[in-house]
Amino acid sequence: MSRFSRWLPFLRWPRPDAALLRGEIAAAMTVAFVMIPQSVAYAGLAGMPLVTGLYATFLPMLAAVLFSGSTRLSVGPSALSSVLVGASLVGMAEPGSAQWVALAVWLALLAGAMQVAVGASGSAWMLNLVSSPVLTGFSQAAAVLIIASQLPHLLALQGPLASLLHGPRFEPEGLAYGLASVALFELGKRKLPRVPMVLLVLAAAAALSAATGYAARGSVVGQLPAGLPGLYWPSLPAWDALRALVAPAVVIALVSSMEMASSAKIENQRDGKRWDANQDLIGQGVGKLASAFSGSFPTSTSFSRSAITLYAGAKTGWATVAATAIVLLVLLFLTPALYHVPSAVLSAVVVAAVMGLIKPRVFRVLWQVDRVEAATAAITFVVTVLSAPRIYWGVLTGVVVVLAHFLYLRLHPRIIEVGLHPDGSLRDRHLWKLAPIAPQTYALRMDADLDFASATALERTVVEHLAAQPDTRHLCLFAQPINRIDATGVEVFSGLRRLVQGRGVMLHVIGIKLPVERVLRKAGELEEGPLLRLYRTERDALLAFGRLGALPADTEADQALTIQPSSGSSSSGRP
Repeated sequence: MSRFSRWLPFLRWPRPDAALLRGEIAAAMTVAFVMIPQSVAYAGLAGMPLVTGLYATFLPMLAAVLFSGSTRLSVGPSALSSVLVGASLVGMAEPGSAQWVALAVWLALLAGAMQVAVGASGSAWMLNLVSSPVLTGFSQAAAVLIIASQLPHLLALQGPLASLLHGPRFEPEGLAYGLASVALFELGKRKLPRVPMVLLVLAAAAALSAATGYAARGSVVGQLPAGLPGLYWPSLPAWDALRALVAPAVVIALVSSMEMASSAKIENQRDGKRWDANQDLIGQGVGKLASAFSGSFPTSTSFSRSAITLYAGAKTGWATVAATAIVLLVLLFLTPALYHVPSAVLSAVVVAAVMGLIKPRVFRVLWQVDRVEAATAAITFVVTVLSAPRIYWGVLTGVVVVLAHFLYLRLHPRIIEVGLHPDGSLRDRHLWKLAPIAPQTYALRMDADLDFASATALERTVVEHLAAQPDTRHLCLFAQPINRIDATGVEVFSGLRRLVQGRGVMLHVIGIKLPVERVLRKAGELEEGPLLRLYRTERDALLAFGRLGALPADTEADQALTIQPSSGSSSSGRP
């Protein structure tokens, strides 16, 4: 059983009893009251037929939870993924058309296959490509664009959004439906959080619309087909179209994975469990594949709905199974009830859900933490807005900026000259205005691996110092932060050793780690010699330099400490 449960995690679910099922069904009803209206509304945001929002909730939600390690993730349409779908397909087909649906299905297939492949190969580390500032900048920009796209429907505006600036015309009843719905949603969120306000408002609006015959005067949801989705098998699109879908599919997979991660981490931390990111990626990918074969669009994890599931008391994946049963009932019997819902109310559902994403304060917080991170978020925000409708370029630009900054830091490692601080620690000598640890001595520490990216910087630093201070007789390399060395690092270390020994300068290597030491010994660079000394600890080196008396003595044993050189070193006596 354990062998199969690795790939089929639902085999680890507890066997349900009456008490467990009562709690799970109650939690499922709570989240379903929010999920069903949102799913229909997000389908419109993706440019899809509205019923596909329910298709993207039914089987994908069930498939995802069966293959996920985190069992209380609410999988289905989400605001960010839906707007990415709608924006990615603009200009490729007519929204809502059969060709549009086919392209959206291919987006789900591509993004889902990517997530399954990444999870199955144990490569969840790829999630680190989208940093928090990139997701912040993108989500803020996407929220602004989503609200802007919904304003014409929300306000029942007669004409495009730009007509607001010159003589706008509104349809009064639609405007009233939209504004009243937003106000009621906000009231419910602030004052009545336990009341299923979204469902109540939709039901009341549909009843009022039907009673007054609003469908003859304004825009309503209209007829939705009842019944289960059939198996959808898309035809292969033209090569140019398929190639154009790759970049948005990558972005959808990345954004979806980050949305999943933000919810899964909370669930696993609450349960005190280790988060299995790879398994959850497989679940997300399987959910997208199920959505594709249902003729729908890419799904994702909704943070808000997952929080509702968690705090409504759901304990296991049985809550999701119960929610699937509720969606099944809606598909079979209740889609006609959505006919009279005004389009303005659906737009209000989207706007109310997305308004919580707009948090300008996060840019100020990022600026206080790290200005480069704040700039990354700002660049992502600006590119996302300016590249609309191709908003996936915002995420891709942010990823490139993050990687460029990472590469810059790797190519410019922190290398400092150290001095002995009064508290006994070795710190930046110039920052703290400390004396050298000994006369004619250059002691430095590089806080990075000694590899192809950083080795040249170390070599340049040493050469420049020796040129400026030709009377230097001792070069001390505090090597504790160096965790890895590659062939380039070995070559640079060898060159530095020959350089300093050619000038009669003694090289002292302190605290070298075993993996690095092994590589250097195999290369013959740590052979005994009169101008090379190794020290196991900083204290050993400082004692050898006669500076131990400057350290705070904890015990008499500290004062009597003897030198313990690394294996294979020459002498560790005073230089």
